Amino acid sequence: MEVQFTKEIAQLRQGAGEMFHGEGILAITKGLLQAGVAYVGGYQGAPVSHLLDVMVQARPYLDELGVHVQACSNEASAAAMLGASIHYPLRGAVTWKSVVGTNVASDALSNLASPGVRGGALIIVGDDYGEGASVIQERTQAFALKSSMLLLDPRPDLPLMVRMVEQGFALSEASNMPAILQLRIRACHVRGSFECKDNIAPTPSMRTPMEEPAAFDYARLAHPPVTFGHEKLKGEQRIPAARRFIAEHGLNEIIDGKHDDVGLIVQGGLYNALIRAQQQFGLADAFGATDIPLLVLNVTFPLVPEQVAEFCIGKRAVLVLEEGQPEFIEQEIATLLRRRDIQTPLHGKDLLPLAGEYSVEVIAGGLLEFVRRHLTHVDTEPVQAWLAGNRERRAAVPKALERPLPARPPGFCIGCPERPVFSALKLAQREIGSLHIAADIGCHAFATFEPFSQGHSILGYGMSLASAAGVAPMMQRRTLAIMGDGGFWHNGLLTGVQSSLFNKVDAVLLIFKNGYTSATGTQEIISTPADDARAAAADKLQSLTHTNQTIEATLQGLGVQWLRTVHTYRVAEMRKTLIEAFTTDYAGLKIIVAEGECQLERQRRIKPWLASLLQRGKRVVRVKYGGDEDVCNGDHACIRLSGCPTLTIKDNPDPLKVDPVATVIDGCVGCGLCGENAHAATLCPSFYRAEVITNPKWHERVLDGVRGVFVRMLQA
Repeated sequence: MEVQFTKEIAQLRQGAGEMFHGEGILAITKGLLQAGVAYVGGYQGAPVSHLLDVMVQARPYLDELGVHVQACSNEASAAAMLGASIHYPLRGAVTWKSVVGTNVASDALSNLASPGVRGGALIIVGDDYGEGASVIQERTQAFALKSSMLLLDPRPDLPLMVRMVEQGFALSEASNMPAILQLRIRACHVRGSFECKDNIAPTPSMRTPMEEPAAFDYARLAHPPVTFGHEKLKGEQRIPAARRFIAEHGLNEIIDGKHDDVGLIVQGGLYNALIRAQQQFGLADAFGATDIPLLVLNVTFPLVPEQVAEFCIGKRAVLVLEEGQPEFIEQEIATLLRRRDIQTPLHGKDLLPLAGEYSVEVIAGGLLEFVRRHLTHVDTEPVQAWLAGNRERRAAVPKALERPLPARPPGFCIGCPERPVFSALKLAQREIGSLHIAADIGCHAFATFEPFSQGHSILGYGMSLASAAGVAPMMQRRTLAIMGDGGFWHNGLLTGVQSSLFNKVDAVLLIFKNGYTSATGTQEIISTPADDARAAAADKLQSLTHTNQTIEATLQGLGVQWLRTVHTYRVAEMRKTLIEAFTTDYAGLKIIVAEGECQLERQRRIKPWLASLLQRGKRVVRVKYGGDEDVCNGDHACIRLSGCPTLTIKDNPDPLKVDPVATVIDGCVGCGLCGENAHAATLCPSFYRAEVITNPKWHERVLDGVRGVFVRMLQA
């Protein structure tokens, strides 16, 4: 039921001389096979989701090569897979989203980096930074520095990105250090082409397994007393070996320019934005030719001191372009220059913003001041006018509209099974009072926005119940924790449920059981309904309910005594269950499993079936909801309680009434929430449910004709 990657999988089979066309993250996927990767693992999350999704769906081909692929339960379990490269000449790659994934994996990564690796180990991290980021604003660079792991930040160019995958493995093996390949969103989605190589079947592999395990070697364990020796090896052998490899193989790029008395040092991932910014000054062309010499750091840790020093010697000034804070690279460059008594003036965060994404406009603003000071012959007036024009255009928008645009926060999908639960929760709080609600990472985090505005903290995927542990004893009323089934399996089972049971916490946990890790792209998990159940539900055009009891069985096996499963769309029943959980005399952990299939998956399941029925001329019934304009009084409590994008307003057709009326627009998927809310909250009876029948039976046509006669008589 997931998105299919048939074309992408076909491209994985391409051999020497064939051309690959596609996105950066898929080029990285092909590069792994060309590099002879033996095993791949990871946890889904944008912008690297496609890597693991494609690999999982390409298992038949990967089995031919002998490559092992595993979708892991969280980033920590993915990072632990790299332990295979400690003793054996196995090249392994794992992937996850950004620094939040690295946080989860940090324990395993530290214990991997200490003994080092024999086979190449590559961690592909999809960076999500800036105003549009969906995660906390921290840098992967900090992890590379603290654990002495290689950090690759390739220039967003498909041939180079693929080369950096291959060289990343080789660099890891040459230095015995695990490598992080940092990919920004734009690098993951940049499109291009490269000439393929043949894929390399790993040895050993699933097809050619090892006969005996490696001999026991205590020095390969991350365990005292050898950990002190590991720390010395990092500085005395591994980092020097990495620097030699980087220099000998030209992993960093020096691009000459005619203004050789100044220079720019840039992270590889920022190269495209920098070239575009230079074009505004007339200092570069669209093909990358630049007037200012560049040192492009495709490897940002470790730096090669001799390379940086040689680039800076004799220059009147150098500007370091480093996205994020603190300025790790700038500080290291300043230190190594001063230790060599190189007094080249160094600029960086003094001209560029400390935090935030370095877009073309941001880089151009910092470059403007650098050019003013050190390239005085360059005309900067066009750039100043361009920047000023951008500011004026942004300022002109609210003036033209006469008032600011309304906020448009993200929200649940139309028909999302989680929306009715939060409607029920709003109704329940009218009776039991306000609650402390520990929110969580996932789709349900959208409830922190209007019209629900529910959730006091988000501290980690699946950690909502754990985050309420400190508050619960201090509250007169029980606290509520919310997590999804993805978060439950990721972390919540142990950090939340097990801990609360052990400590006899009197709290309420609400688990959304929609059958998938929906927030990361609806990947399957252990509690996903079986294929036969999904097929049967599709044939009957029904939602999946109670087809997989893994969560409930796990909770009962762990000792949960108070457990209820309620279908999410039954708002009145959910409200009643919530009230019961907060008023019962039972003093232990109370868990409500909110059962409701992810609407995106439901639509993917039933739309092909409906299309096939229509094509064959079969009878199809579509449910449609609407509002009676004559009955609606313009109160709009239904909208405040639901927040569904298809439940909106329109002008009142009655000229004697001023307030607009509620209406359901065409995007409605017929989930029935508006009617459920009207019933549960005792709202006005303006909602109606209609069935639109395509290809009706003969008796339905006759009945419709009879009804039509009576309707026309009553109208007259």
